[in-house]
Amino acid sequence: MNYASLNQLLDTFVDFLSTEKGYSENTCRAYTNDLEDFIAYFLSNRALTVTYEDDGEKAIDISDVASVSGLMIRSYLGFLHKQNIKKSSVARKLSSIRSFLKFLERHGVITENPATSVLTPKQDKPIPKYLTVDDMFRLLDSIKTDTMIGKRNRALLETMYSTGIRVSELVGLNVADIDFSGKTIRVTGKGNVERIVPIGQKSLDFIRDYRKSLHLQKAVSEEQNKALFLNKNRGRLTARSVARMLDKSSREAGLAVPVAPHDLRHSYATHMLDAGLDLRVVQELLGHKQLSTTQKYTHVSIDRLMAAYDSAHPRK
Repeated sequence: MNYASLNQLLDTFVDFLSTEKGYSENTCRAYTNDLEDFIAYFLSNRALTVTYEDDGEKAIDISDVASVSGLMIRSYLGFLHKQNIKKSSVARKLSSIRSFLKFLERHGVITENPATSVLTPKQDKPIPKYLTVDDMFRLLDSIKTDTMIGKRNRALLETMYSTGIRVSELVGLNVADIDFSGKTIRVTGKGNVERIVPIGQKSLDFIRDYRKSLHLQKAVSEEQNKALFLNKNRGRLTARSVARMLDKSSREAGLAVPVAPHDLRHSYATHMLDAGLDLRVVQELLGHKQLSTTQKYTHVSIDRLMAAYDSAHPRK
């Protein structure tokens, strides 16, 4: 690899993540932001000979990349800690740095990866926020379906809770991904990995009603017939729009706290595990690569905990 600047190395790395690893645009953007922050710290804390590219951006000769050390990386983590950055965010930034330096090592830009000697900060393990079954039903049943938007909102929230899919997976669904007879949906998850997920009949009924109303209201173009859920302008719905809608709906339903899209995924996993579904089956349904990722949902609700206590403890 013959590149003149660290900026170009970063661009090449992100291109590798996108084309070779199949990472999503959001994931690539997160890597870019993390590494740009580290590069900025690197530039401001090293006495380097800095040149300028044609567009005025700073450039570093590749030979200077080798001056990145484990000590500097630990110093950067300390800097983040002083900025009150969450431990989970610090760990993610360190992971981005490790991956980037591993990429440079693999391509002979540096001789060894100094990030391998840096320990990941110990993580807090908060219990994922989730809704009780009663609150989940209350939220869903509060959405009126007497308008087109209402039909869409009910259909997409029913789909999220019925399948446990991520909001990014939800907005990426196409009409062709729904198998009404087989009661399954084809989901494209992280890394463009596809999986088949069961979906309940109630959700399918709401989807069918929504799509039927779309066609009755106005002719649907070929492109509009591709995306499953559309916005008011008949374009593909975005994850941000779903988050805003869900926040508003949870408030209107009178729930104690606002609800985010991922909370529905948490609720799905929690309710399935509480009902006795095997952890590995839930892992497969959620599309997790590692079982440890699914294990965070093995907490029990306070109601279930109290019921077990009352039935087991000899002194009530």
